Amino acid sequence: MKNLLQSSLAKFLTIAGFALCACFSANAQTIDKDDSIYQGLGKKEGITKIVNDFVPMILADQRIAHFFSKIKKEEFSELLVAQFCELAGGPCQYKGRDMYESHQGMGISNAHFNALAEDLQMAMEKNDIPSSISNRLVAKLAPMQRPIVSK
Repeated sequence: MKNLLQSSLAKFLTIAGFALCACFSANAQTIDKDDSIYQGLGKKEGITKIVNDFVPMILADQRIAHFFSKIKKEEFSELLVAQFCELAGGPCQYKGRDMYESHQGMGISNAHFNALAEDLQMAMEKNDIPSSISNRLVAKLAPMQRPIVSK
């Protein structure tokens, strides 16, 4: 009888725990669905304009252009739009490879990563994105430095 009671109590606590987690998870998703960066970037149309300025900048940037010599410009641009859109809280879904897989063995340094970030900042400035918004997008991108930089 005691084991049955303990077993029932354990099942109840497990179910209650899952229910509690589900409530917190649902609330977290609501709270995390802040699309103010997405809105500040001009939604998908604005992000596309930024990327359309950004990609030619990185292809012309002698510090990093060699990393992009074999890309398919249109496909790369579409992936960037989706990635920026998703990170900014927009409705897009990035379906590209993860950052570690994409950059493994490329020998990317902090200087290369920073050059790319500078180009992105310039593309956003060119599109009149307020610094408060551009800084928030860069902050969302910053955690990618670790899986990208290898030296």
